[in-house]
Amino acid sequence: MGDDQIHWFSIVNSLMIVLFLSGMVAMIMMRTLHRDISKYNQLETQDEAQEETGWKLVHGDVFRPPSNAGLLCVYVGTGVQFFGMTLVTMIFAVFGFLSPANRGGLMTAMLLLWVFMGLFAGYASARLYKAFKGSDWKNITLKVAFTFPATVFAIFFVLNFLIWGEKSSGAVPFGTMVALVLLWFGISVPLVFIGSYFGYKKPALEDPVRTNKIPRQVPEQAWYMRPVFSILIGGILPFGAVFIELFFILTSIWFHQFYYIFGFLFLVFIILIVTCAEITIVLCYFQLCSEDYNWWWRAYLTAGSSALYLLLYATFYFFTRLEITKLVSGILYFGYMLISSYCFFVLTGTIGFYACYWFVRTIYSSVKID
Repeated sequence: MGDDQIHWFSIVNSLMIVLFLSGMVAMIMMRTLHRDISKYNQLETQDEAQEETGWKLVHGDVFRPPSNAGLLCVYVGTGVQFFGMTLVTMIFAVFGFLSPANRGGLMTAMLLLWVFMGLFAGYASARLYKAFKGSDWKNITLKVAFTFPATVFAIFFVLNFLIWGEKSSGAVPFGTMVALVLLWFGISVPLVFIGSYFGYKKPALEDPVRTNKIPRQVPEQAWYMRPVFSILIGGILPFGAVFIELFFILTSIWFHQFYYIFGFLFLVFIILIVTCAEITIVLCYFQLCSEDYNWWWRAYLTAGSSALYLLLYATFYFFTRLEITKLVSGILYFGYMLISSYCFFVLTGTIGFYACYWFVRTIYSSVKID
């Protein structure tokens, strides 16, 4: 691995951007929220009759369960599973337990961790589902256990079939496939159910404010506050934070070099978490200020949209860096990048969602509401 300088330079660059962003975000948040909360609480004391504006207006709707609440629970649960897996793998790799020279070691560790993190997936999704006052928790649990793994497994199976067709030695043997399915059904699924059972037994999270019976009408939004635009904008920053490290990872995967700078990778992962959380919180705050209370899915998709940029970058990389002429090789590349982007979507989306959930609960519990 040459180019250590580039690494340091890119990391310092990323860190500078992120610190600058964090500073800005923290300043905006502290000033705006502090001012807002003290202003709202003063209004109550002075008993002014003037119309309330901003985020306090939607307090009766902000915790209204979203449409497709079940699906959101499924994706959040999967994201928690993925986050746990990534975090533990990274920590092991940083401490040198997983040597990159042992090629399959990292992959095996990730798969095993994924299977055992099913416990947390079930727990997280059940807790959220109960907060949404859902009753059909077994259905949700089944979806958590099957939606994401089945999609990934299906793509993987097709790709493997293509490699078999080429009679390549790189194909995953049939026995290993069976072992993967056994891991999934034998360990992962029961663990998801156990986690879900415990999550659903716990008392539901109480919302800091009551939800009104009748939903409020959302006023006409400015063009830059429309869902599609703000979701796409939200994905740029998290992607920008990991973009240079991504180049090195892609190079090490597709050019068969060893990737052993896990310390850098861990730093970048932390930068990614911080950026996802901050950008989602800021955009969510602006959204609530413009009296649009449909933030649940928007929070998930805002951070998750960075996966779209990941896929676009992978396409760009394919055409500029790789000299791949065979059709099967091209399909393999895009298949694997599709799986990676899907995983990245689930991971970043969940980080954004939880940051936003914490933020909304915090601001609405700090304001006096009759």
